[in-house]
Amino acid sequence: MKKTLLASLLCLSSLSAAAANSLPEQIQQDYQQHLGALFTHFHQNPELSHMETQTAKRLAKELRDAGFDVTEGVGKTGVVAMLKNGPGPLVMMRADMDGLPVEEKSGLAYASKAKQTDWDGNEVYVMHACGHDVHITSLVGTARRMAAMKDQWSGTLMLVGQPAEERVGGAKGMMQDNIWGRFGQPDYALAFHVSSEIETGKIVAVEGSPYSGVDSVDIIVHGVGAHGASPHRGKDPIVLGAQIVLALQTIVSREIAPKEPALITVGAFHSGTKHNIISDKAHLQLTVRNDNWETREYLIAAIKRVAENLGRAAGLPEDKLPEVRITDEPTPPTVNDIPLTQRLKKAWAAKMGEPVFDENYRRLGMGAEDFPFFTTKPYIPSTYFAVGGTPAEAFAAEKAGGPAVPSHHSPLFKISPQPAVTKGVEATVIALLDLMPKT
Repeated sequence: MKKTLLASLLCLSSLSAAAANSLPEQIQQDYQQHLGALFTHFHQNPELSHMETQTAKRLAKELRDAGFDVTEGVGKTGVVAMLKNGPGPLVMMRADMDGLPVEEKSGLAYASKAKQTDWDGNEVYVMHACGHDVHITSLVGTARRMAAMKDQWSGTLMLVGQPAEERVGGAKGMMQDNIWGRFGQPDYALAFHVSSEIETGKIVAVEGSPYSGVDSVDIIVHGVGAHGASPHRGKDPIVLGAQIVLALQTIVSREIAPKEPALITVGAFHSGTKHNIISDKAHLQLTVRNDNWETREYLIAAIKRVAENLGRAAGLPEDKLPEVRITDEPTPPTVNDIPLTQRLKKAWAAKMGEPVFDENYRRLGMGAEDFPFFTTKPYIPSTYFAVGGTPAEAFAAEKAGGPAVPSHHSPLFKISPQPAVTKGVEATVIALLDLMPKT
């Protein structure tokens, strides 16, 4: 207890010494003295989803040293850190902390060489191929700044180290572990993601949906088995399955409004065992994505309509029509609260300047996040923003025919840690100070 108290006092003393400097200068100094080495540690020691034991242990220590009351093991490996500082709102900031089963080939001097036994018992390489090391390092930086600036805000700050975002289960697991009942339901919730598609020094805050909702859908296509030389004696599920695959593409292209985000991808098609055998079953696996619940309901109903009616057209009896199954609980779309997001953008513009926003950013994919498990039921006003991770020179080189900027989840993925971490801390602290003004 005495050691922890002494560490906290030393931490606060060193942080307070920079009080005369501006917030960006304080954060840069903290990066040089502490956060840079911490980022390298996290990057070199990634852990898979629900196995983030050492990551969680180090994160908990850092947050305790900053003066927070820390609870470990929430939702298996999650971390919740609380700092009460007078009356005011309860605000949550979340950072995900899991890595991916990817062998790093970035060429960085501090590249991960870590291996871990995965969920199926296989030894695999592990890499922070999505920037979660930036997120948890920035969470620590935020903790240290907010603890040093207690005279400038009032309320309760909740910092969350969330496991298993990559498997879309960590936030749900923490909710099942009664996080709000144990620690209080936030009045506001925040999170950010570093992006290799955004220039360092820039941020993006979408007034709407930055990430899509997801359903995993299986279609079981029944047929009648026969010899491959006698197709007239059976009902070929591969032909019917292929017709379903093609017909599904017209749902988005011809039934959904052109500017309404929607996606149906058939990621797997399994059927048959041998060249000359017509199987009696085919199995299609789909990912279905949306940006609002109304579109989701339409997509699911349309998939069922297409599959079943093509089964009827093929002459299958009613009890043998294709079966459409939703295999997992749907992941809700991440939807930023517009008034909250506009409020924070105003605060960021006032403190960081209008040029901080990447006005050229366009969301082109339909990636998903499990953050909305925290914010959808019950509804909590939230903003999920993005911080740039790639230097402008890298984009210029790519445009001139040079090496492409690696995508997330690539073995080549890399970001510039110092500008990403420091901008993440700065944007978060500005947002928190705006939401928890001194009373």
